[in-house]
Amino acid sequence: MATLKKSSDKKIAGVAGGVGMYLGIDPTIMRIIWLCAVLFGGFGLLAYVIGWLLMPEN
Repeated sequence: MATLKKSSDKKIAGVAGGVGMYLGIDPTIMRIIWLCAVLFGGFGLLAYVIGWLLMPEN
């Protein structure tokens, strides 16, 4: 079973890349989804910061 960890392929903190690898999605697609969540849903930034603080390093 895969564990959720920050990605070494990081642009800011590695959270989107780590979630993308965990879900089997290309990290770029995950970053686009996250950006849409920030712009249209508003919860994406909070979720990203929580992931940044709680996710272990790869």
